[in-house]
Amino acid sequence: MDPENTQYPYEPEFSFKKLIAERADDVKYVFKFKKALALFILIGALLGAFAAWYKAPTYTARLTFVVDDSKSSGGSGGLSALAGLAGVNLEGIGGASGVLAGDNVEELIKSHKLIKATLLTAYDSTQTLADKYAAVYKLDKKWLKYSPDGKVIRFPLNGMHNSRLQDSLLHEMTILILDGEFEIAKTDKKLGFFEVNATMKDELLAALFCSRMIKQSTDFFISTKTKRLRDNVNRLQLRADSIGARLNNKTYAASAANQSILDLNPAYTTANANIEVKERDKIVLSTIFSETVKNLETSKTMLAQETPTVQIVDEPELPLKKNKLKYPMAILTGILIAGISFSLFKIFTRKRY
Repeated sequence: MDPENTQYPYEPEFSFKKLIAERADDVKYVFKFKKALALFILIGALLGAFAAWYKAPTYTARLTFVVDDSKSSGGSGGLSALAGLAGVNLEGIGGASGVLAGDNVEELIKSHKLIKATLLTAYDSTQTLADKYAAVYKLDKKWLKYSPDGKVIRFPLNGMHNSRLQDSLLHEMTILILDGEFEIAKTDKKLGFFEVNATMKDELLAALFCSRMIKQSTDFFISTKTKRLRDNVNRLQLRADSIGARLNNKTYAASAANQSILDLNPAYTTANANIEVKERDKIVLSTIFSETVKNLETSKTMLAQETPTVQIVDEPELPLKKNKLKYPMAILTGILIAGISFSLFKIFTRKRY
């Protein structure tokens, strides 16, 4: 086929002026249906007002805290600060390491284990946070079909002897909470401040969940980070107590032997040997006790140095921030959606036919 004889379809030249003229024609066409457009706008406004009235308000609990780790204030602190000015993150390089090093804190606090543990704390004297959450979001009625006895499923404190069903429902609540109701973020990459927000339909529930979530996370973090040192301190403490008790017994025994030798016949030399043995055991135990106590105090000092501090800066205070869909915004949104939907429908209908 000869390329010179090939016929290509004609493509009109693009023009902004023509495009604007076409859109103006569309607007004029839509306004031919003023009554229908006004009806749609009125319906949209009513639906927006109904949404503002029907949608339950939510409450946001905000908490900020800072993690002070002894390792994070070492020699690499200055280097990290200088690197931060250049936009480079050196956290974890020669500095703090472990569970809450760098951005790990965000993943730790959002863990399912800690959220479930928080839900199983007390809301009041009769129910847990999990019970209240299920009631506020009407999950307790939804779950009645799973109840073996037809009663509302309850969640006991601390989750002792939870059934498979209770564990499954706790998991479902955890997913719902992580899906937009609970979030944590670092306010500044160069600083160690973290901000936690919990947004729920019950004011007290949001405040309690936010505060206790941080407490659960703090206890878990400190317990995990210092477990080895705490075990060592406990072991040395038991050993020091045991040796101290034996040393006391040896001291009393040596003192009694020295007292009894005054009444013995000097011809009996075995009594002197007995006293020497008791004195020697006392000296050996005293030396061991001294070294054990020294190691114990050293371990306690190391434990104090290695124990991080999680300092709460701002706590949730009642009344919390109330998130309510405002009527003007809801009505305006309904008008815009209705007007645009009607216009697009008419324009596409005209073009199709």
